[in-house]
Amino acid sequence: MAAKKSTGIKPTMVKFGGGIGAVRALPKAKGERPAVIILHERYGIDQHTKDLTVKLAQAGFVGLAPDLFHRFTGDRKAVLRGEQRVDLTDDGALADLNAAVEYLKRLPSVNASRIGIIGVCQSGRQSLLLPANRTDIAGAVVLYGAIGGREWQSNELRPTPVEELVAKVTCPVLGAFGEADHIISVDDVVRFRNCFEKAKKSYHIRLYRDAPHGWLNDTMPGRYRKEAANDAWKLMMAFLKKCFAGGWDKDRIVCTFESDYSIKYDFSKNVRME
Repeated sequence: MAAKKSTGIKPTMVKFGGGIGAVRALPKAKGERPAVIILHERYGIDQHTKDLTVKLAQAGFVGLAPDLFHRFTGDRKAVLRGEQRVDLTDDGALADLNAAVEYLKRLPSVNASRIGIIGVCQSGRQSLLLPANRTDIAGAVVLYGAIGGREWQSNELRPTPVEELVAKVTCPVLGAFGEADHIISVDDVVRFRNCFEKAKKSYHIRLYRDAPHGWLNDTMPGRYRKEAANDAWKLMMAFLKKCFAGGWDKDRIVCTFESDYSIKYDFSKNVRME
C-alpha cells in the first residue's frame, strides 16, 4: 500500500493542541477538501502510517496522522519495533482527537463539514470513540481493530464497552477484517455486526478470505495480502467519498455484511504473521 511512485506529495510534521505531533499530507487539488484522520497501529507513527497519509492525499483528502503516544515517555524505538505496548486511555485519546478535528477545521484547505477517521489495529477503538462523542464526523472506518478479545471488556482505561460506543456513533461505519486474524475471530466480527443491528445504525462490514491480522501493511511482507489490501483501499475510499457527499440517508438504516470464510474455520489455528 505504500506510495511507490513520486507524485510530488510529501508528508510533513506538524503540531497542534499544545504540542501533539502529527504527520500531515495535503492533496494537490486546490480549495477546500475533505479531511481524514488516520490513526497509527501499536508501533506509533511508522513508515506505514506515513504512506497511508500520502495515499489519502493522493485520493484528494487532507490526511492527518496524530501521535496518540505523545504522552509516553519510555523507549519509543522499542514501541516502533513492537517490543513494548502503549495503552491508551479513552479520555486522553478523545482529547487528542478532538484537538485534531479542531486543528483540521482551522486549515484553509479543509472543508470543516467533511471530516472522517480511520482506526487501524490498536486504534480501531478510537475511530469509534470519536463519532460516539461528536456529531460532526462524516464517516468512520475500523481496520482489524476494536473488537478482539479483551476489547469487549470495559476497564479503568476504557470504561465504555464497544456495544455502547456503537450505540452512540453518529455516522456510518465501515469495518474490514480478515478470516485468518489471530486477534479478532469471525465470532467477534459477527458480534460487532449484531451491535449495529441492535442499535439500528448504518454499517458496511467485510470479512476477507484468508487475510491475517495486518494485511494492509505492505512494510510487513508476512502479513501483507495484496489482493485484500487493494480491495479494502478501494472500499474505504468509496465509503468515505460517499460519506463526504452525503450519500448516506440519515432517515434510513442501510446495512451491508459481506463475509467469506471456511466451513472448517477454527480460530485457534490462526497465528501471528510478521
